[in-house]
Amino acid sequence: MTDCPFCAIIAGRLPASIVHRDDVCTAFLDIRPVNPGHTLVVPNAHAAHLADVPPETGGPLFRTAQRVAAALRTSGVRCEGVNFWLADGEAAGQEVMHVHLHVVPRYRGDGFGIRPGPTYGHTPSRETLDALAERIRAGLG
Repeated sequence: MTDCPFCAIIAGRLPASIVHRDDVCTAFLDIRPVNPGHTLVVPNAHAAHLADVPPETGGPLFRTAQRVAAALRTSGVRCEGVNFWLADGEAAGQEVMHVHLHVVPRYRGDGFGIRPGPTYGHTPSRETLDALAERIRAGLG
């Protein structure tokens, strides 16, 4: 895809601070980091949404993110914990339409967080949960 910035990074047409590259995925530092060391892990083949990522890519993508998280903890970067974040679709906050898994080093008081919506904390009835689970199972096929 010619107008995708992540495809351009992978092809070497845009600069990036690469921390890992293999035949399946590339990991590079985010240019708008939450904290120093914030890394994006992306599939080398363009995929706009998570459903577009084949299973043979998803596993290695996650394993690379695990390795980056471990490296953050031993690198001297301030890192007391790690968040993984993947936004799938604009409504979820995806800004670049190329799947990317954020690996965010965290520490107490860093100011980053996820603010839940107004229904968070309201426990649905078991009947409601079971009906929703049935709908999701049906979607799985």
